Amino acid sequence: MPIGYSHGVESQGGRTVYLAGQVAFDAGGRIVGADDLVRQFDQALANLRETLHAAQAEMTDIVKLLIFVKDKQDYQNNLKEIGKVYRTYFGRYFPAMSLVEVSNLFEDGALIEIEGIAVVND
Repeated sequence: MPIGYSHGVESQGGRTVYLAGQVAFDAGGRIVGADDLVRQFDQALANLRETLHAAQAEMTDIVKLLIFVKDKQDYQNNLKEIGKVYRTYFGRYFPAMSLVEVSNLFEDGALIEIEGIAVVND
């Protein structure tokens, strides 16, 4: 058995929702939380949740998350706070996840971008 967090999540069929990468945009299209990775993580998850709700789905329907960060060390330094934010959206549910450090993101000021795949059992 591999060590670490969730390595795979089985789907029982259902409707697949592919979630485009979300950054920390507010309702006005501005990046929130300049230089605050935890705040941006929170806003990106809020945006994912809104996208899911529009598709009549919930956060616990996500089976795969891909997280892009500009600074892996910043993410590691804030794991405790990020974990608290994570639990407000997912509780104790853990989809399969990957974290990738990138040199830049498309949106100026974005420190993190999160995309995912959800499977909704209607």
